[in-house]
Amino acid sequence: MLTACVGRTDGIRDPLDSLGRNTTMTGGSAPVSQCQKPTGWLGRFILWRMNASHSKLTDWGLRHISRTKQDVILDVGCGGGETIRTLAASSMPAKVYGVDHSEESVAASCRKNVGAIEAGRVEIKLGSVSRLPFADGIFDLVTAVETHIWWPDLPGDMREIRRVLKPGGRLIIIAEVYKGANTMTSRLAEQYAGRTGMVLLTADEHRRLFTDAGYVEVQLVEEDRKGWICGMGRKPSMATGSVPDLGR
Repeated sequence: MLTACVGRTDGIRDPLDSLGRNTTMTGGSAPVSQCQKPTGWLGRFILWRMNASHSKLTDWGLRHISRTKQDVILDVGCGGGETIRTLAASSMPAKVYGVDHSEESVAASCRKNVGAIEAGRVEIKLGSVSRLPFADGIFDLVTAVETHIWWPDLPGDMREIRRVLKPGGRLIIIAEVYKGANTMTSRLAEQYAGRTGMVLLTADEHRRLFTDAGYVEVQLVEEDRKGWICGMGRKPSMATGSVPDLGR
Protein backbone atom coordinates (compact mmCIF):
# COMPACT_ATOMS: atom_id res chain seq x y z
CA MET A 1 0.00 0.00 0.00
CA LEU A 2 2.98 2.34 0.33
CA THR A 3 3.09 3.42 -3.31
CA ALA A 4 -0.56 4.47 -3.15
CA CYS A 5 0.33 6.79 -0.28
CA VAL A 6 3.10 8.68 -2.08
CA GLY A 7 1.69 11.88 -3.48
CA ARG A 8 2.59 15.54 -3.87
CA THR A 9 1.98 17.31 -0.55
CA ASP A 10 3.89 20.59 -0.79
CA GLY A 11 4.48 22.43 2.45
CA ILE A 12 4.36 19.44 4.81
CA ARG A 13 6.72 19.89 7.75
CA ASP A 14 9.31 17.14 8.11
CA PRO A 15 7.31 14.61 10.19
CA LEU A 16 10.35 13.55 12.18
CA ASP A 17 10.69 17.13 13.41
CA SER A 18 7.00 17.53 14.17
CA LEU A 19 6.51 15.16 17.10
CA GLY A 20 4.57 17.11 19.69
CA ARG A 21 3.15 19.56 17.13
CA ASN A 22 0.49 19.35 14.49
CA THR A 23 1.69 18.10 11.11
CA THR A 24 -0.15 20.39 8.72
CA MET A 25 -0.22 21.32 5.09
CA THR A 26 0.51 24.97 4.48
CA GLY A 27 -1.14 25.05 1.08
CA GLY A 28 -4.91 24.95 1.19
CA SER A 29 -5.07 23.23 -2.20
CA ALA A 30 -2.52 20.54 -1.36
CA PRO A 31 -4.11 17.09 -1.77
CA VAL A 32 -4.46 14.81 1.22
CA SER A 33 -3.11 11.31 0.64
CA GLN A 34 -5.79 8.76 -0.21
CA CYS A 35 -4.31 6.48 2.45
CA GLN A 36 -4.76 9.21 5.03
CA LYS A 37 -8.31 10.16 4.07
CA PRO A 38 -9.87 8.04 1.31
CA THR A 39 -12.35 9.77 -0.99
CA GLY A 40 -14.20 8.89 -4.17
CA TRP A 41 -13.69 5.82 -6.34
CA LEU A 42 -9.94 5.74 -5.70
CA GLY A 43 -10.56 5.91 -1.98
CA ARG A 44 -12.97 2.98 -2.19
CA PHE A 45 -10.31 0.97 -4.03
CA ILE A 46 -7.69 1.90 -1.41
CA LEU A 47 -10.04 0.77 1.37
CA TRP A 48 -10.62 -2.56 -0.37
CA ARG A 49 -6.86 -3.05 -0.69
CA MET A 50 -6.34 -2.08 2.96
CA ASN A 51 -8.79 -4.74 4.10
CA ALA A 52 -6.92 -7.36 2.10
CA SER A 53 -3.34 -6.29 2.83
CA HIS A 54 -3.67 -5.52 6.55
CA SER A 55 -5.44 -8.70 7.68
CA LYS A 56 -2.29 -10.68 8.54
CA LEU A 57 -0.77 -7.66 10.29
CA THR A 58 -3.95 -7.18 12.30
CA ASP A 59 -4.14 -10.83 13.32
CA TRP A 60 -0.48 -10.76 14.41
CA GLY A 61 -0.96 -7.63 16.50
CA LEU A 62 -4.18 -8.68 18.18
CA ARG A 63 -2.59 -11.92 19.33
CA HIS A 64 -0.60 -9.86 21.82
CA ILE A 65 -3.58 -8.58 23.79
CA SER A 66 -6.33 -10.43 25.63
CA ARG A 67 -10.03 -9.72 25.15
CA THR A 68 -13.17 -10.73 27.00
CA LYS A 69 -16.88 -10.90 26.27
CA GLN A 70 -17.43 -7.93 28.58
CA ASP A 71 -15.14 -5.62 26.60
CA VAL A 72 -16.39 -2.45 24.97
CA ILE A 73 -13.91 -1.82 22.16
CA LEU A 74 -13.14 1.15 19.92
CA ASP A 75 -11.22 0.90 16.64
CA VAL A 76 -9.71 4.29 15.75
CA GLY A 77 -9.20 4.92 12.05
CA CYS A 78 -11.43 1.98 11.15
CA GLY A 79 -10.85 2.36 7.40
CA GLY A 80 -12.56 -0.40 5.44
CA GLY A 81 -13.93 -2.10 8.55
CA GLU A 82 -11.94 -5.34 8.53
CA THR A 83 -10.49 -4.86 12.02
CA ILE A 84 -13.98 -4.17 13.37
CA ARG A 85 -15.22 -7.36 11.72
CA THR A 86 -12.35 -9.34 13.26
CA LEU A 87 -12.91 -7.88 16.73
CA ALA A 88 -16.67 -8.41 16.63
CA ALA A 89 -16.37 -12.01 15.44
CA SER A 90 -13.36 -13.33 17.35
CA SER A 91 -14.31 -12.74 20.97
CA MET A 92 -17.94 -11.62 20.78
CA PRO A 93 -17.31 -8.54 22.94
CA ALA A 94 -20.11 -6.51 24.48
CA LYS A 95 -19.86 -4.00 21.62
CA VAL A 96 -17.37 -2.73 19.05
CA TYR A 97 -17.30 0.89 17.94
CA GLY A 98 -15.42 2.35 15.02
CA VAL A 99 -14.48 5.92 14.21
CA ASP A 100 -12.88 7.48 11.13
CA HIS A 101 -12.55 11.02 9.79
CA SER A 102 -13.28 9.87 6.23
CA GLU A 103 -16.93 9.61 5.17
CA GLU A 104 -15.85 7.04 2.57
CA SER A 105 -14.25 4.93 5.30
CA VAL A 106 -17.32 5.12 7.54
CA ALA A 107 -19.51 4.00 4.64
CA ALA A 108 -17.16 1.14 3.76
CA SER A 109 -16.98 0.00 7.39
CA CYS A 110 -20.75 0.04 7.63
CA ARG A 111 -21.07 -2.07 4.48
CA LYS A 112 -18.46 -4.52 5.79
CA ASN A 113 -20.27 -4.94 9.13
CA VAL A 114 -23.91 -4.47 8.18
CA GLY A 115 -25.06 -7.65 9.94
CA ALA A 116 -23.34 -6.81 13.22
CA ILE A 117 -24.65 -3.24 13.04
CA GLU A 118 -28.21 -4.47 12.57
CA ALA A 119 -27.71 -6.82 15.53
CA GLY A 120 -26.59 -3.91 17.70
CA ARG A 121 -23.08 -5.30 18.24
CA VAL A 122 -21.24 -2.69 16.13
CA GLU A 123 -21.60 1.09 15.79
CA ILE A 124 -19.49 3.28 13.51
CA LYS A 125 -19.17 7.06 13.74
CA LEU A 126 -17.61 9.87 11.76
CA GLY A 127 -15.03 11.72 13.84
CA SER A 128 -11.41 12.64 14.45
CA VAL A 129 -8.90 10.99 16.75
CA SER A 130 -8.13 14.50 18.00
CA ARG A 131 -11.72 14.98 19.19
CA LEU A 132 -13.34 11.60 19.67
CA PRO A 133 -17.17 11.66 19.70
CA PHE A 134 -17.40 9.67 22.92
CA ALA A 135 -17.73 10.38 26.63
CA ASP A 136 -14.91 9.92 29.12
CA GLY A 137 -13.96 6.47 30.35
CA ILE A 138 -16.20 4.12 28.38
CA PHE A 139 -13.83 1.73 26.53
CA ASP A 140 -11.98 -1.32 27.82
CA LEU A 141 -9.80 -1.52 24.72
CA VAL A 142 -8.87 0.85 21.90
CA THR A 143 -7.20 -0.48 18.76
CA ALA A 144 -5.41 1.48 16.04
CA VAL A 145 -4.15 -0.50 13.05
CA GLU A 146 -1.89 1.21 10.51
CA THR A 147 -3.35 4.59 11.40
CA HIS A 148 -1.27 6.40 14.06
CA ILE A 149 1.32 7.29 11.39
CA TRP A 150 -1.30 9.70 9.99
CA TRP A 151 -2.56 11.32 13.19
CA PRO A 152 -2.29 15.13 13.16
CA ASP A 153 -1.00 15.47 16.74
CA LEU A 154 0.41 12.20 18.02
CA PRO A 155 1.04 13.18 21.67
CA GLY A 156 -2.29 14.99 21.99
CA ASP A 157 -4.18 12.24 20.20
CA MET A 158 -2.69 9.61 22.51
CA ARG A 159 -4.04 11.62 25.47
CA GLU A 160 -7.44 11.94 23.78
CA ILE A 161 -7.61 8.16 23.50
CA ARG A 162 -6.64 7.86 27.16
CA ARG A 163 -9.56 10.13 27.97
CA VAL A 164 -12.12 7.68 26.54
CA LEU A 165 -10.52 4.61 28.10
CA LYS A 166 -11.83 3.25 31.38
CA PRO A 167 -9.35 3.21 34.27
CA GLY A 168 -7.26 0.14 33.54
CA GLY A 169 -8.29 0.18 29.87
CA ARG A 170 -5.73 -0.61 27.20
CA LEU A 171 -4.55 0.89 23.92
CA ILE A 172 -2.84 -1.14 21.20
CA ILE A 173 -1.31 0.38 18.07
CA ILE A 174 -0.17 -1.83 15.21
CA ALA A 175 1.80 -0.83 12.11
CA GLU A 176 3.68 -2.43 9.24
CA VAL A 177 6.33 0.33 9.13
CA TYR A 178 8.45 2.16 11.67
CA LYS A 179 11.63 4.17 11.60
CA GLY A 180 14.72 2.01 11.65
CA ALA A 181 13.06 -1.24 10.58
CA ASN A 182 15.28 -3.21 8.21
CA THR A 183 12.70 -3.81 5.46
CA MET A 184 12.21 -2.31 2.03
CA THR A 185 8.72 -1.12 2.96
CA SER A 186 9.96 0.84 5.97
CA ARG A 187 12.91 2.27 4.07
CA LEU A 188 10.59 3.50 1.33
CA ALA A 189 8.22 4.93 3.93
CA GLU A 190 11.09 6.88 5.49
CA GLN A 191 12.27 8.08 2.08
CA TYR A 192 8.85 9.44 1.11
CA ALA A 193 7.64 10.55 4.55
CA GLY A 194 8.05 14.21 3.69
CA ARG A 195 5.74 13.80 0.72
CA THR A 196 3.12 11.55 2.29
CA GLY A 197 2.90 13.23 5.70
CA MET A 198 3.51 9.99 7.59
CA VAL A 199 5.03 10.39 11.06
CA LEU A 200 7.47 7.51 11.54
CA LEU A 201 8.94 6.73 14.97
CA THR A 202 11.64 4.40 16.17
CA ALA A 203 10.80 1.64 18.63
CA ASP A 204 12.14 3.75 21.51
CA GLU A 205 10.10 6.75 20.34
CA HIS A 206 6.98 4.58 20.32
CA ARG A 207 7.65 3.62 23.93
CA ARG A 208 8.14 7.25 24.91
CA LEU A 209 4.95 8.20 23.06
CA PHE A 210 2.97 5.94 25.41
CA THR A 211 4.72 6.91 28.63
CA ASP A 212 4.65 10.64 27.93
CA ALA A 213 0.87 10.41 27.37
CA GLY A 214 0.38 8.81 30.80
CA TYR A 215 0.15 5.10 29.92
CA VAL A 216 1.67 2.45 32.16
CA GLU A 217 2.72 -1.19 31.65
CA VAL A 218 3.96 -0.20 28.19
CA GLN A 219 5.10 -3.06 25.97
CA LEU A 220 6.55 -3.14 22.47
CA VAL A 221 6.71 -6.15 20.16
CA GLU A 222 8.66 -6.10 16.92
CA GLU A 223 8.49 -8.59 14.06
CA ASP A 224 11.96 -7.95 12.68
CA ARG A 225 11.63 -10.08 9.56
CA LYS A 226 8.56 -8.20 8.36
CA GLY A 227 9.25 -4.83 9.96
CA TRP A 228 6.00 -4.83 11.95
CA ILE A 229 5.57 -3.15 15.32
CA CYS A 230 2.94 -3.39 18.05
CA GLY A 231 2.76 -1.05 21.03
CA MET A 232 0.54 -1.53 24.08
CA GLY A 233 -0.17 0.51 27.17
CA ARG A 234 -2.70 0.72 29.98
CA LYS A 235 -4.51 3.72 31.45
CA PRO A 236 -3.70 3.77 35.19
CA SER A 237 -6.46 2.46 37.38
CA MET A 238 -7.98 4.76 39.97
CA ALA A 239 -6.68 2.46 42.69
CA THR A 240 -3.02 2.91 41.80
CA GLY A 241 -3.14 6.64 41.29
CA SER A 242 0.33 6.32 39.81
CA VAL A 243 -0.09 8.86 37.02
CA PRO A 244 -2.08 12.10 37.34
CA ASP A 245 -4.56 13.19 34.70
CA LEU A 246 -2.47 15.05 32.14
CA GLY A 247 -5.48 16.59 30.38
CA ARG A 248 -5.30 17.67 26.77
